[in-house]
Amino acid sequence: MGNESANGRSDPTVWNRRRVLGAVAAAAAVSGLPGRPALAAPAPVRLALGDAEVTVLSDGGLVLPMGFYLPETPQAEIDALLTPHGLPTDMVRPDCNLTLLRTGDRVVLFDAGAGPLFQETAGKLPGSLSAAGVAPDEITDVCFTHAHPDHLWGVIDDFDEPVFPNARFWMNRMEWDFWRAPETLDAMPEARKSFVVGAQNRMDVIEPQVTLFDAGAEVVPGVEAVASFGHTAGHCSFMIHGGDGLLVVGDAIANAVISFERPDWHAGSDQDPAAGAATRGRLLDRLTADKARILGFHLPYPGIGSVERKGAHYRFAPAG
Repeated sequence: MGNESANGRSDPTVWNRRRVLGAVAAAAAVSGLPGRPALAAPAPVRLALGDAEVTVLSDGGLVLPMGFYLPETPQAEIDALLTPHGLPTDMVRPDCNLTLLRTGDRVVLFDAGAGPLFQETAGKLPGSLSAAGVAPDEITDVCFTHAHPDHLWGVIDDFDEPVFPNARFWMNRMEWDFWRAPETLDAMPEARKSFVVGAQNRMDVIEPQVTLFDAGAEVVPGVEAVASFGHTAGHCSFMIHGGDGLLVVGDAIANAVISFERPDWHAGSDQDPAAGAATRGRLLDRLTADKARILGFHLPYPGIGSVERKGAHYRFAPAG
């Protein structure tokens, strides 16, 4: 199916700012842990990709309890996996890495960051763009992997004004329809209802600029949308063709140890944990076979590397 405007749907419930801000407090509390210090974002990292240029920008990071991240996994197994790597076993602190692509006359941002109303350790994208010498109104396209807060909520500022006024926004059709459906709020667990409220509020703002696509589509020249469903209903990664290729993987592969050494473990952050695990295995197989690089939204900054076999599982090899 071809791309189409998001307009024409039946009107969803419209949430006012007071209700959104009330729900945001619950979203920030999903960590259940004190935030880490609000450090300055690291400097942008650039790499050439054929005739294009990729810049990695930091949006800061998140703090998540391990009980949220791996709710089905016995603590003893978590300890056995993470302790040899010198990693904490009671929480994860994922970085948030955004990808900026300059290709031809397009300036393409993959995801939009968390904005000012999610966790206080995130929302650093505006400063990172400034450090990279990029003004928000230069962005021609924003391609969403999915509509979770740390990927979507940064499309508006704390005055509900659009951050990227000249951009075309691209989202997988199934992802858009899921978050827009009136029944989604009622079906969502209480702890994540704020995700729906926040998504619908922001989708209202950007809808006139949204184009929907199906997995497999070329969303912008040289960029292929790759189905990576499971984390959310319509989660898509993006293969940037050129050079050896670079897969902007979103949250389908989200931890530099757990996702690679135990991709079969069910992640509590995945909407469909079984599908998320199957997707991880499939993407890791593709990356090793194609020898393509990976850029992970939640891998250690700047999130660029390759995938290597490690026995029956895999290993993340950060770019040197």
